[in-house]
Amino acid sequence: MGIQIRRQRRRLGLTLDDLSRRSEISKPYLSLIETGRINNPPSDEKLRRLELALGFKTGELLAQAHFLRTPKDVRAMLVMLANSSEKSGEKSEKDSKESSEKKSSGNGSHGRSPGAKNPETSRLDAINLDQAYLTGMLQQLVDQRAGNVEMMGTNVLPVVNRVSAGYPKDFTDLSYPKGAADSYISCPEVSDPDAFAARVHGDSMTPKYREGDIVIFSPKATLRSGDDAFIRFEDGQTTFKRVFFESDDANQPVIRLQPRNEKYRAQLIPNHKISGLYRAVYRYQAVEEN
Repeated sequence: MGIQIRRQRRRLGLTLDDLSRRSEISKPYLSLIETGRINNPPSDEKLRRLELALGFKTGELLAQAHFLRTPKDVRAMLVMLANSSEKSGEKSEKDSKESSEKKSSGNGSHGRSPGAKNPETSRLDAINLDQAYLTGMLQQLVDQRAGNVEMMGTNVLPVVNRVSAGYPKDFTDLSYPKGAADSYISCPEVSDPDAFAARVHGDSMTPKYREGDIVIFSPKATLRSGDDAFIRFEDGQTTFKRVFFESDDANQPVIRLQPRNEKYRAQLIPNHKISGLYRAVYRYQAVEEN
């Protein structure tokens, strides 16, 4: 995708600065896209801007991005199915051609024109891999061939940059649409469509969580006193703490945000100061090497 974007930019005689102004995407990030140094495709919103700025067909870059975001195992299955369908179509075409030639030589009748494909056996030749995955057609095809293998879900969750594990910091999701991000992670066991992930920053939640860990949060999950949670404040700031539901001296409801690291003190926050609480349900952690 990066090469394609760079080629089109140069074809139009645009510099990175020109494209940055047209698309409202920073020049350093555009450079990362073009050189393939980003782990995941840009957000849908950024791709729409690039399509418009560079004159691509509507949805051309989006279709590529959706396929690239598909988990590798699913992509491999899609390619295998597409290749299998293509071979099946080629065989059908060959058989049809031979049959047509025999009929033609036998009774003078004209069969299917050379190169024509049997619509029944070649209907998947031009399979759109992204569309097959999104519409569920892939799942049907896989189920037919899966035997006694249990298929796991492949839902993909957005990683919303960093959530501070120290004191609250500004949330840096760049006002992305719901569910959109610059990187994604798959978690088969989470069925919440609003679930998201965040990378821990800071040490206030050690020893249970380390800096760099990716934690998955589920708005759908029931939050209990003492759970670890992603907290969003009314001013847009966020943090990651254990939460306890308590009352202050005036018997007003408050939430105690308790770090796991003992060197940090707890905070008492009035309920109305918090706009969102989302329980941590899974953690991805790098394996330490000795």
